[in-house]
Amino acid sequence: MSDLPRAILLDLDDTILDFTASAARCWQRVCERFAPRFESLAPSRLLAAIEERRLWFWDDPERHRRGRLDLVRARREIVAAALSQLGVDAPALGNELADTYALEREEAIEPMPGAIDALRALRRQGTRLALVTNGTAQEQRHKIDRFDLAGFFDCIVIEGEFGAGKPDERVYLHALEELKIEPEEAWMIGDNLEWDVRAPQQLGVLGIWLDYGGQGLPEGSPVHPDRIVRSLSELV
Repeated sequence: MSDLPRAILLDLDDTILDFTASAARCWQRVCERFAPRFESLAPSRLLAAIEERRLWFWDDPERHRRGRLDLVRARREIVAAALSQLGVDAPALGNELADTYALEREEAIEPMPGAIDALRALRRQGTRLALVTNGTAQEQRHKIDRFDLAGFFDCIVIEGEFGAGKPDERVYLHALEELKIEPEEAWMIGDNLEWDVRAPQQLGVLGIWLDYGGQGLPEGSPVHPDRIVRSLSELV
């Protein structure tokens, strides 16, 4: 992709770091490990109940906002709801299951294919970069430090530090102000159609959707990205 803009705003999870792909595998492993500790509970039933409650929890915007700012509590709530659905009363064991999942999930996080090389190339070409991510300061900073990402960015905006998260327009405007860039001089790229495409587009920023799995836009999507890529390497 040629003719790079003066600046690019980038999402973190599932754009630079592969955060979601490991979720199903981690839940399955943890359920297989913990199910024998619950009386007469098959791993498949436990996994199915957690999956149902997990989808329900993250489907609501307000629960999503609350949950991403306290993932420990959110995961414990999801497991507790799943166990209640199954008629199991074991809160302490449920919390242990949720916390074990969190540890496995963290260990499974890794950079998206080609992402780090793409960031290096963008920096070499003089493109100003901002990292714009939702989540807590502690958890997002840990990822940034673990993969040594801070040096790539002229500006880092984290929901838990800034006090607001995507798709609040203040987030994007703050990043643009820090970069000293006008909206029409910037691109935003990420995997979330609402947060990383439509909201920036409304401010005049070109919105690029990262469709890593190549699934294409959901049928009837009200969001129309300016461009669609399958990896950050397509930017350079």
